This record gives sequence, C-alpha cells and structure tokens, in this order.
Amino acid sequence: MSRKGNCYDNAVKESFFHTLKTELCDHEHYKTRAEARASVFEFIEVFYNRQQMHSTLGYLSPSEFEAQRIVV
Repeated sequence: MSRKGNCYDNAVKESFFHTLKTELCDHEHYKTRAEARASVFEFIEVFYNRQQMHSTLGYLSPSEFEAQRIVV
C-alpha cells in the first residue's frame, strides 16, 4: 500500500476477484458454503497459481515465476 485513497493499490486484488468470478463462480451453483470454499480453494491452488499465465509475470504462472526467481 502506498498512500490513503490511491486507487492503484487495489487494482491487483480487483483483477484477481474479477478473474475468480468470471472464470469460476459465475458458472457454478453451490449447495453449501463448504462446497463453495473447496471449489475456490481448488481454483486458486490448482489452476490460478500453477497454470494461469499472468501478463505482469512475463506470461508465466506464479509457480513458474517463483521457481525462476529461486534459480537466478
């Protein structure tokens, strides 16, 4: 966070939640909170962090980006 009221501080979070809603939640109908929680967890840990390419990371997934940083 940089300073109070800076709208750019929130851009990364807003982008993530937009992706979560449009790629997962808008297509699902959960019967229980536990089912929704498990689905969101799987989306983040299995798809978003390991497979989804991110432009800000040079079109690498977060796990690939981290592995690259460790080697360098």
